[in-house]
Amino acid sequence: MSDVRSALVIGGGIAGPVTATALRKAGIDATVYEAYPAPSEGIGGALALAPNGLAALRIIGADDAVRAASIPITRSVMSIGTSRVVMPRIEDLPPLQVIQRGDLHRALQERAHASGARFEWGKRLMAVDDGPEGITASFADGSTATADVLIGADGVRSTLRGLIDADAPPAGYTGLLGLEGCADVNLGLELGTMTFAYGARAYCIYWPLPGGGVWWGANLPSKRYLSLTEAREAPAGDWLRTLRDTYAGDVPGEMLARSTAPDALQVTGALHIMPPVPRWHRGRMVLVGDAVHAPSNSSGQGASLAIESGIQLARCLRDAPDAPTAFAAYETLRRVRVEKIAKRGAALNRTKAPGRVARRLMPLMMSLAFRVMPLERMLGAEQRYTIDWDARVETGLPSTPVPDKVGRPA
Repeated sequence: MSDVRSALVIGGGIAGPVTATALRKAGIDATVYEAYPAPSEGIGGALALAPNGLAALRIIGADDAVRAASIPITRSVMSIGTSRVVMPRIEDLPPLQVIQRGDLHRALQERAHASGARFEWGKRLMAVDDGPEGITASFADGSTATADVLIGADGVRSTLRGLIDADAPPAGYTGLLGLEGCADVNLGLELGTMTFAYGARAYCIYWPLPGGGVWWGANLPSKRYLSLTEAREAPAGDWLRTLRDTYAGDVPGEMLARSTAPDALQVTGALHIMPPVPRWHRGRMVLVGDAVHAPSNSSGQGASLAIESGIQLARCLRDAPDAPTAFAAYETLRRVRVEKIAKRGAALNRTKAPGRVARRLMPLMMSLAFRVMPLERMLGAEQRYTIDWDARVETGLPSTPVPDKVGRPA
């Protein structure tokens, strides 16, 4: 039986509430500490949940609430100039679900509350004291909290990552800035259709909304790194002028930019990707979610991987005799999978600003790629990944990573 009875979870976004809920399911007391003074609303735009992410949410009873706030994507199209290629999908898997980040945060926080997890707001982690009887976190407001383990779900700029390893790598910059908005336009698109559009100077993605209009996301090439705070210092009108110049001549990029009002634009700043992190844990401290494995947004798996990892970490803490053993088992279960997906996302990221010749060849290249390597072979194992919550985690295994069960979601 595990000697871990309580946990401090740093970060109230996605991985934090999921981890806290899974810990409660495992019989471990959990409190989430978030730096923001109150639940965040409207920060971060939209994100996608893959079938494996929804399957993981089912374990903690959050899948129905998340699905109710999402838009199912049943058809994907790649658009390059006037060429359109309908992309295949794995027919027997549930569709991708697109949800606003604020709606996802709300659903996950409500589920965590219902499980008995507690939330403390305005708690910015500053230091830790890892002692023989427990670990104590010190916050910027002068307060402290102590538990058996400390879990860092504090995102790509994780404070805990640096406390675990002073030489830990920072999050990398993809060279792209994220902006999203609702365009007041009717493109005659079928609901459930997501289009990946490669323009002359930049890439964008868009899909119709059930109530009218089109939601779209721009990946704006930028040599200059801008954090969320820095990017939001510029007026929305200035960003719209930049977008209209960037997508001028693109169909429908130009129309989307011109049909978006300043108050309908969200600026999300630099898009990140985490390089491999050498140390995932030390003593009573461990990392989860984007703090340790943030793939680029091109992977479509960032949120889903964070959800999976929170649940797997809870399983390991439930079944291992102590925290170090649990953390080693958790890393063994997760590292190969998340780094493989991150590598795929990084490769896709490099295609978002193709040159003139590459843009002309891409439709043919994509069609040939799907013939040579069917989608099932490319993404089947990735999207069919499921976690057997009831199975006992094997601990004390060699360092060779052991894959978890792969099967069809129920």
